[in-house]
Amino acid sequence: MTSTVPNAVQHTDAQPPITMFGPDFPYAYDDFLAHPAGLGQIPATEHGTEVAVIGGGLSGIVAAYELMKMGLKPVVYEADQIGGRLRTVGFDGCDPGLTAEMGAMRFPPSSTALQHYIDLVGLKTQPFPNPLAESTPSTVVDLKGESHYATSVDDLPQVYRDVMNAWNSCLEEGADFSDMNRALRERDVPKIREIWSKLVEKLDNQTFYGFLCDSEAFKSFRHREIFGQVGFGTGGWDTDFPNSILEILRVVYTEADDHHRGIVGGSQQLPLRMWDREPQKIVHWAPGTSLSSLHEGGVPKPAVTRLDRTAGNRVTVTDASGDIRTYQAAIFTAQSWMLLSKIACDDTLFPIDHWTAMERTHYMESSKLFVPVDRPFWLDKDEETGRDVMSMTLTDRMTRGTYLLDDGPDKPAVICLSYTWCDDSLKWLPLSANERMEVMLKSLGEIYPKVDIRKHIIGNPVTVSWENEPYFMGAFKANLPGHYRYQRRLFTHFMQGSLPEDKRGIFLAGDDISWTAGWAEGAVTTALNAVWGVMHHLGGATDGTNPGPGDVYDEIAPVELPED
Repeated sequence: MTSTVPNAVQHTDAQPPITMFGPDFPYAYDDFLAHPAGLGQIPATEHGTEVAVIGGGLSGIVAAYELMKMGLKPVVYEADQIGGRLRTVGFDGCDPGLTAEMGAMRFPPSSTALQHYIDLVGLKTQPFPNPLAESTPSTVVDLKGESHYATSVDDLPQVYRDVMNAWNSCLEEGADFSDMNRALRERDVPKIREIWSKLVEKLDNQTFYGFLCDSEAFKSFRHREIFGQVGFGTGGWDTDFPNSILEILRVVYTEADDHHRGIVGGSQQLPLRMWDREPQKIVHWAPGTSLSSLHEGGVPKPAVTRLDRTAGNRVTVTDASGDIRTYQAAIFTAQSWMLLSKIACDDTLFPIDHWTAMERTHYMESSKLFVPVDRPFWLDKDEETGRDVMSMTLTDRMTRGTYLLDDGPDKPAVICLSYTWCDDSLKWLPLSANERMEVMLKSLGEIYPKVDIRKHIIGNPVTVSWENEPYFMGAFKANLPGHYRYQRRLFTHFMQGSLPEDKRGIFLAGDDISWTAGWAEGAVTTALNAVWGVMHHLGGATDGTNPGPGDVYDEIAPVELPED
């Protein structure tokens, strides 16, 4: 049992693995990446052509890496540091092996395209200690001043199982959960499209909370409140209650919130290793070529300050150093709000409907705070109860989610004292790292009065509020009701055959362009869409035995809702 309130259907290892391609665009990116024919090729006349890649997060690095392999010359622009929201930091004065994941920290097995690159660069993963996960020694659920200790959901009071059953019933009755999950697992595209088309029409205007309220299983306000505070998989979901239920269904259908794993040594290693990696199979470039070697000094170009359309349907990029370069093609992977605020943009870059979609993008706030400790003292046993003295904690107090992270009983360890979203994140925004820590220690002290956490802390806290990060302005996209049409415009932007010629050549990518924002898989898959788009734009094509996402687009295109 891996979730506080698990998905409706429990699966066995004998069943085929699901992928996170999701119901909107059921394309097997993992098969595309694994095919020996590769992702495609471009005409030899285009070899060495420069392509701007704006943003050095995971999406930008994946796109740049694959373009380089095709014989193009990606020019990566990055305002801050390679990795984006794959940001791993250390603690001043502590062992450099002691790290904190400020952004992405847990990845589901259904992220199969992401896993391709994790394996490619030789990284290892390990189980992540979500509430009640098999690898989590114990979990404490603390609501309204009452704490419950559990090693499995069976240890919790009956009301929690009632809530679990209500969620299962809600999914089955309102969202054809079992049928969709089975269709995704079997990659039954006609069935996926049949089910999802009806649900998109039915539920696009519905909130997560409204979906619960419409279910007889959730007629109890108490059950809805507990579900919001405890939730499923990663914890409480009431911060998502105002969002579109379609966003939540994508998560549960694809098991994105189950069986999470973390990257040993930190997630930022993935884009950093890809930056330096010298692919064995590469076109045009000499053996030993890497993204690093294609950039002066081995570093990306600085922040983009201006984007213009120029003669010949080119894209002209101005960066913070004042350098101006013009490209036949560009990929924009930073959060789309950057195009509205940080970067001076020519209105002719995109059709007006796409500008509207970017403007309507809804980002969720998120904050974390970590402290280094001398050892995983939480594994000590209480002499009176025999229980762990401290546990992975879900609470309605300010901390909301507390995660205990260790690398062995005798080594220094890390506590994520608090991980919060939306309004809960905004409550922390005015406070410094130390002020945040003091409030968190007070809250946790009320849950664990016998435990002196402070005496174990061996370094200063590190914290982030993504809504206050100047090159992000939020943690990840989460569509509101009625936003499906906007998301469809952004996701399908890589298909530019129907656009006027003066609107082609710049491609959107990144997790907020995907249907699964907040998951690194969306960053990877939209990067691959954009790579296909650039290849096609420059006269290239995929191998006939390995059609790309654009080649099969007409068969699997996202449902299109009427505009009138």
